[in-house]
Amino acid sequence: MEWRDEGIILSVRKHGETSVIAEVFTSFHGRHAGVVRGGTSRKLKPVLQPGAQVQVDWSARLETHLGAFRVEPLRSRSVQVMGNRRALEGLNAVCALAGFCLGEREPAGGFYDLTIDLLDRIGEGEDWLADYARWEAVLLSDLGYGLDLDTCASTGQDTDLIYVSPNTGRAVSRGAGAPWADRLLPLPDFLRDGREQVSLPDVLEALRTTGHFFQSSVAPALGKENVPAARERFVTAIRRSAP
Repeated sequence: MEWRDEGIILSVRKHGETSVIAEVFTSFHGRHAGVVRGGTSRKLKPVLQPGAQVQVDWSARLETHLGAFRVEPLRSRSVQVMGNRRALEGLNAVCALAGFCLGEREPAGGFYDLTIDLLDRIGEGEDWLADYARWEAVLLSDLGYGLDLDTCASTGQDTDLIYVSPNTGRAVSRGAGAPWADRLLPLPDFLRDGREQVSLPDVLEALRTTGHFFQSSVAPALGKENVPAARERFVTAIRRSAP
């Protein structure tokens, strides 16, 4: 069995003396692991960094086997983000959350392209925090925990939606949610209207909401206690820089 694809390095762990097991989010084969022989060498170690875009050739005797990767670099992002704490934390959060959530060897369709676009924006230093929050919302949707933000769960109205129900993921209007405001999650406008200029407090509100569903729904479904620590470090880094 063998195939060729492109992908994003999500994580690498040592395997034996000179090899590593690399986990790669591929365009057509989903999250896939494989042994990279010589992965600790001076030639390959700089290539096998989280967030790097690579071409991989996978081969194994049987489809169910771990198999081996041959890796060729396409685009490195580590140098681009190394001097930017927020960008580095964001890149690590993307890789950690994708590795945590995505099903093994399950094609993810357009979500791969969305992830590439986000990593490109992070690496280029553009205003990407709102895109990251939307990326998390799309990931929740792809996992079957999508937020329904079009109309109020109680009244059906499509205006003045400022809350999200922590139980159903549905939007709630200001009036309908007022009696339970302290129990509801925030719904910043940019998650609905796609605006580009977004404040840090709005981003933090969005991440509070998406984070609730990763922790309360996704993690238990995967048999995990908590979301990856890399995501929490990223949120903490944003919070420290917020006014």
